[in-house]
Amino acid sequence: MAVSTPAVAAPASPPRLAHRTGLMLVVIAMAQLMVILDATIVNVALPSVQTSLGFSTQNLSWVVNAYTLAFGGLLLLGGRIGDLLGRRPAFIGGILLFTLGSLLGGLAQNSGWLLGMRVIQGAGAAIVVPTVLSLIATGFPTERERNRAFAVFAGVSGAGGAIGLVAGGLLTEWASWRWVLLVNVPIGVALALAAPLFIGRTPRSEGRFDVGGAITSTGGVALLVYGFIHASDSGWREATTIGSFIGAVVLLVAFVFIESRTPQPIIPLRLFASRNRSGIYALGVAMMGSLIGMFFFLTLFFQNVLSYSPLKTGLAFLPLSVSIIVVSGVMMQLIPKIGQRLPLVAGTLLITGSLIWLSAISADSAYLSDLLGPMLLYGFGAGMVFMPMTMVGVSDVEMEDTGAASGLLNATQQMGGSLSLAVIITVYGAATNGATGDPAHVLAKGASAGFLVAVGFTVVALALVVLLVRPAANAPMPGMMPGMDAGPDAEPEPSADDSPSAPQAKNLE
Repeated sequence: MAVSTPAVAAPASPPRLAHRTGLMLVVIAMAQLMVILDATIVNVALPSVQTSLGFSTQNLSWVVNAYTLAFGGLLLLGGRIGDLLGRRPAFIGGILLFTLGSLLGGLAQNSGWLLGMRVIQGAGAAIVVPTVLSLIATGFPTERERNRAFAVFAGVSGAGGAIGLVAGGLLTEWASWRWVLLVNVPIGVALALAAPLFIGRTPRSEGRFDVGGAITSTGGVALLVYGFIHASDSGWREATTIGSFIGAVVLLVAFVFIESRTPQPIIPLRLFASRNRSGIYALGVAMMGSLIGMFFFLTLFFQNVLSYSPLKTGLAFLPLSVSIIVVSGVMMQLIPKIGQRLPLVAGTLLITGSLIWLSAISADSAYLSDLLGPMLLYGFGAGMVFMPMTMVGVSDVEMEDTGAASGLLNATQQMGGSLSLAVIITVYGAATNGATGDPAHVLAKGASAGFLVAVGFTVVALALVVLLVRPAANAPMPGMMPGMDAGPDAEPEPSADDSPSAPQAKNLE
């Protein structure tokens, strides 16, 4: 069955894209990897950043959160930018903004300067990621090419966090913490120069930006995260904590009000009408929250308990990264045969089991005997989940909603990850509050409590996937035109509306 789409959905340059899809995939995969790994590449460098720029321990976590909150909060607006301005100029603009933030962040002389540049990096990433996903959904003419592209996307998305830790360890130990940011500059410039050569022009939709929706959604989640982090230090009854939660509720209610009345919202509420997508959004929150939480606690454990160097800490995550990449490649071959639901359920079960295993962590835990096993189990589960989660999240939507759908899929992961980490850190603080004795035992006690909270997230997500997600066999991806066969070698049939000169295909960029 094919998706019925208006003429504006037709690819503007099918011959060019058909001949250069391999090179286009390289460009967009490198861009995706760059912005995803930047969420974790600074983690290993945090102690060096703290010493260099004078961060307090409480504020140090904002080096990570400033990026992920801006990334997640502006993803929804980023999706609309690609729809309204054209995906190629949006891709180039996002890459250049991200590169500028990386350059100035690497030159930061104080904490405020660095945090501001992390926000700029996040804003650039928020434009790039939904544009990349929309290009995959619409720029590959056969199902086989799309499946390959989604497998690559899922692999770099899933492994990007672990690769960032390895790269961060290498750069911090061999050069300086500043190079975890400066390394993006030559890569970003190269991608911006390559994009016009390998990414075809796409039509621009007519409409306007929903700035009010972007501001209220980002502000609401940011206040929620701040409220949880502040509560872990100052208590739940403190005035700032209460004010943060009240402000968050007000902004999020305003966001729903704005979206329900805006003619062109950044989140068309009709996207939530699909049970499949609603279940996938919940799974994305749990997945990213557990992944960020695992990186956070194990990074602390490796350096503070096992006395690993930054480089050794990064290398300790390498098996996790490799397992995600390998299993994602296997899923590319299996999903056309077994469907998307079985890997989603089985992968979430494996992730839940790995977190239960990690919750047994203690000060006496060793890497090979106690930590490597659950890390590999998590990698197997994540590799099974990422590709079908991405495919279901953006499938069966109208072409004008592909930017919003891809933005929402990524936004639930990034903002949900920030919020989940804030909850986990709050539980960690409660578990270690007043604890005395060996710091290693205190850290292990808090980490164990944090992993149990992550288990709760994934159990809820598993229940929602089982109850809600029922992807249709051979479900069409956005961008499949009438007459486009679902078979591996099918090509779109010519149509009078496929020409960029058709009346509805306007403003090619």
